[in-house]
Amino acid sequence: MVDCIRLTQDLITRPSITPDDAGCLDLISEYLIPLGFTCYRLPFGGVDNMYARLGTESPNFCFAGHTDVVPVVSEELWKSPPFAADIHDGFIYGRGAVDMKGAIAAFVAAVSMHPLPIKGSISFLLTSDEEGKALNGTRQVVKWLQEQGETIDACIVGEPTSTTHIVDTVKVGRRGSLSVLLTVTGKAGHVAYPHLAANPIPILLEYLQTISAITLDEGMEHFQPSHLEVTTIDVDNLATNVIPRQAHARFNIRFNPLHTADSLIELLKKQAATVMEKHEGFECSWEWEVSGEAFLTNNIRLQNIIKEAIVKVRGVVPEFSTSGGTSDARFIKDLCPVVELGLTNETAHQLDERVAITHLKTLTKIYSQILHSFFETPPCPLCHSSI
Repeated sequence: MVDCIRLTQDLITRPSITPDDAGCLDLISEYLIPLGFTCYRLPFGGVDNMYARLGTESPNFCFAGHTDVVPVVSEELWKSPPFAADIHDGFIYGRGAVDMKGAIAAFVAAVSMHPLPIKGSISFLLTSDEEGKALNGTRQVVKWLQEQGETIDACIVGEPTSTTHIVDTVKVGRRGSLSVLLTVTGKAGHVAYPHLAANPIPILLEYLQTISAITLDEGMEHFQPSHLEVTTIDVDNLATNVIPRQAHARFNIRFNPLHTADSLIELLKKQAATVMEKHEGFECSWEWEVSGEAFLTNNIRLQNIIKEAIVKVRGVVPEFSTSGGTSDARFIKDLCPVVELGLTNETAHQLDERVAITHLKTLTKIYSQILHSFFETPPCPLCHSSI
C-alpha cells in the first residue's frame, strides 16, 4: 500500500511554484504505473499536465488536482523551510501541504488500497496550472478528453474544502466570477477652467453608486446572494491642478446560477447607458474577464456516497456548500458531475502551511470508502440525477 505520509513529503520537497511542476507528475507516475495505470503526459503552452487511467470500462471515477503551489513569501519567518516537508508535533510543514499535495497523496494511497480488478475505471486529472492563470491546465485537458471521446462519470477535486474539522464541508458547486474594468473618458483640462474640460471622475462615481445599490438577487438553495464589489478606482493623475481625461474602475461580481456572465454584462451596459445619456461629452469602454460560470452539482447518488463515507469514517454529517472562490471544478463540470472534498483550508497559502498527519490518514480512509461505495453501489434507474 502507498504511504500517503511519505508521498506527501516527497511532493512538498519539489518546489512546484506555478506553473512549474518541478517533477511532481514524474513522481506520481512512479506510483501509478505499478498499480496498472496508463499515464498520458499532456503539455500545453509550456504547462505540464497528466491524465492517468486504470481500466477501460465504465463507470470511470476521476480524481482531479493540481501540483503547482503559490509562491513563498517571508521564507525566513517559516517554522521550517517551506520545501523541506519537516514534521513537527504531528504536522507536515510545507508549501502545498493542504493545497493540495496532501490530497493527491491521499487519493493515490486510497487507490492502492482498493482491490483489483475493479468494476470500471479510476483516473487522475492533474495539472500544474491551477494557482496561476489556469489557461493551459485543466481547461486544455478537458478539451483533450472531449476530443478523445474519453468519458468520466464522476469526479472529486481535492481542494482543501474543510473548515473547522476535517471533511466537515463538501463543495457541490461554485459561484461564477466576472471581473470588469470600466473606463470613462472625458476631456482633460485645467482645474481653473472646468467649463473647458469634461471630468470623468464624477460620472464614474455616479455609475459605481448606481450599480452598487442594485440587489442582484436574494440567493438560492446552496448559494448566497450574488454581490458586486468595487476593488479599484484610478485616474493615473499625480497633478492637483489637472482634470484627468480618463477614470478607471475595477469591480468583481460573484454570482449564483440565477445569472450568467452574459446576463450580468447586459445589465451593466444598460445601467451605464442610463447614466451616460444624462451627460454629454463622455464615453465608456469595457474589458471583461469571466473566470467561470456558476454551477451546482445536484447529483443525489454522488452526494449520498460521499456523505455516507464521511459518516462512516468520521461520524459527522458534512455541509454541502458553494462558498469560496473558483477552482478547476468550473472546467470539469462540462465533463461530468463534480464535487470538491479535501483537507482543512486554515493554512492554505499562508506562512507555515501544514497538514496534520491524522487528517491525511482520515482523508485516505474516506477516499477509499468513496471508491468502494461508488463501484459497489449500482445507480438507481429511477433517479434522473444518478450517475
